[in-house]
Amino acid sequence: MKTFKIIIVFMIACLIGFSCDSKTYEEISGEVANPTYTNNVKPIIVNNCLACHSTAGAELPTMETYTQVRDAAENGNMICRIDDQSCGTVMPQSGRMQQSTINIIKNWVANGYPN
Repeated sequence: MKTFKIIIVFMIACLIGFSCDSKTYEEISGEVANPTYTNNVKPIIVNNCLACHSTAGAELPTMETYTQVRDAAENGNMICRIDDQSCGTVMPQSGRMQQSTINIIKNWVANGYPN
């Protein structure tokens, strides 16, 4: 009987120990406080924008490079088009991105466009 209790206690301890996963708010929400172009923004642009905003897609602005994306955010209306749409149709055309994804781009802009 004592062995059975020890086994049960051990199993419960294992379940508790392995079921706890330490994640930060940023990991859960998908938000990144200090995003860089290479690590965070470029994958978003590749997955959501380049089908149209590339040499092959032929829609302006072209957003294939860091400089082109920075220019679209800094001098164009990219942020407005992905966030509040007061300046035109929502982008991407497939539908508004999740707010956490938009916030990554907005944080990148707010932090001065780190590469």
